[in-house]
Amino acid sequence: MTHGLVIGKFYPPHAGHHHLIDTAAAACETVTVVVAAASSETVPLADRAAWLREAHPQPNVHFAAVLDDVPVDYDDADVWSAHVEVFRHGLRSLWGTEPVIDAVFGSEPYVEELARRFGARALLVDVAREAFPVSGTAVRADPPATWHHLSPAVRAALARRVVVVGAESSGTTTLARSLAAAYAARGGVWAATRWVPEYGRTYCEEKLGRTRLTSPDAWLDDLPWESSEFRLIMDRQLAWEDAAARTGSPLLVCDTDAFATTVWHERYLNLPLEEHPAARHDLWILTDVHGVPFEQDGWRDGETIREAMHDRFTVELKGRRHLLVTGTPAERLAQAVAAVDALLAEGWRFGAPPG
Repeated sequence: MTHGLVIGKFYPPHAGHHHLIDTAAAACETVTVVVAAASSETVPLADRAAWLREAHPQPNVHFAAVLDDVPVDYDDADVWSAHVEVFRHGLRSLWGTEPVIDAVFGSEPYVEELARRFGARALLVDVAREAFPVSGTAVRADPPATWHHLSPAVRAALARRVVVVGAESSGTTTLARSLAAAYAARGGVWAATRWVPEYGRTYCEEKLGRTRLTSPDAWLDDLPWESSEFRLIMDRQLAWEDAAARTGSPLLVCDTDAFATTVWHERYLNLPLEEHPAARHDLWILTDVHGVPFEQDGWRDGETIREAMHDRFTVELKGRRHLLVTGTPAERLAQAVAAVDALLAEGWRFGAPPG
């Protein structure tokens, strides 16, 4: 066939969608995938289209993203016409003119009527969901249960991101590791739970190493800092997060984040810094400095500012969902697990599609 058409909400994309597009791509010289989203839905149209493009790099597959706020009523001819006009608009926007469609591929019975309106064949693919027992409704209802049907990009977008923050030598790294390990030990989809280390420390080590090439006796206090470096740290911290989230479980544990970087920027430069616009986290866990002996590992400012930094984090976390953990390492872990369990129990909220 010359030109195949696939139309869907892809809210969000899953393995069944990918199978449908791959089937069309194998049968047609050219395939247009119309991604149709409604204003009430909470997964951005641009994100859906980007995730699908990443999952389908075939040169004969093309994507058109359209906004479709027409209500759904399969028994109303006028409603059908309104939907089809939206889809035709997407085709014209992509190709400059409306192409002749040979076949419409889909996994729902309405594909028969859709194909008739395009003067094309209807080709149904895995209607019984035997190859991939998943649907957009099922994903929205319970992402963890359908996690294995989601592409890396969708996983990265849906993963709950929990951040452990705190002053130096307050047990943040220990707690981040332990928290991730506690969920990984649950097995199943949670076995892939990962934690993301602090990129800022790596950056400091690299910067000091470069400085010592010309100043062998240089130490941390000798390093000058600029705001651009903190922005770079934010960028790379988020890149590390996204890489881990793409291959991890529905939970990602982060040892610091872009927000914490702004607090440290204020500490070193005595200036405010805007948080990275792409930062997206769901819960912050603040580690108390009290009851934790200070350990100088050669990279830390010193014990004298530790309590002041703790107070600063306490103030800056107001307005964000956060928890202060105290006590022994075991007690802190138990408090953190309870808070994360509560977050996960709330589920994932998606805006309802038009009905």
